[in-house]
Amino acid sequence: MKTMNKLTKFEKYLTKEISIEFKACLYFYSILFFYSMVLILQGTYSVSILTMAEMIFAAYVICYIQMFVFHNFDEADRLGGIELLGIIVCTGIYTGLSYILKWFQRRTDITVYFTLFMIFTYICVCFINKAKRKIDSKELNNLLYEYKKRNGEQVL
Repeated sequence: MKTMNKLTKFEKYLTKEISIEFKACLYFYSILFFYSMVLILQGTYSVSILTMAEMIFAAYVICYIQMFVFHNFDEADRLGGIELLGIIVCTGIYTGLSYILKWFQRRTDITVYFTLFMIFTYICVCFINKAKRKIDSKELNNLLYEYKKRNGEQVL
């Protein structure tokens, strides 16, 4: 017998796809911000649409890798071995693509800064996701408390 609270396969799939979409947008924005700052510091005030397309495509592919190979490491409760490996591998892929696709004209100094920026971004996202889960749990507990109080159940 199917329970009402159990997610269907489609709902599970949709949840993962929404998570990947959110992550891809977040990482694309981060990469685009870094790229834009580099261009501004160089006196350029326009961005290549082709480069932006490469960045968003890379973000989607890498987010799938994050989700399915590294078990959604940026939403883990702690940064352990698999999470750190995920950060290193995904940062390495972004860095490799930035060099191969000449996002920073293959300048070693900017590529190193980009690598450090991506590591910093991943660590920040991990902490932000952890904080969000704590806040969400607190809110859900408050809602449950209020629900029980309204329905006359014993509240601990």
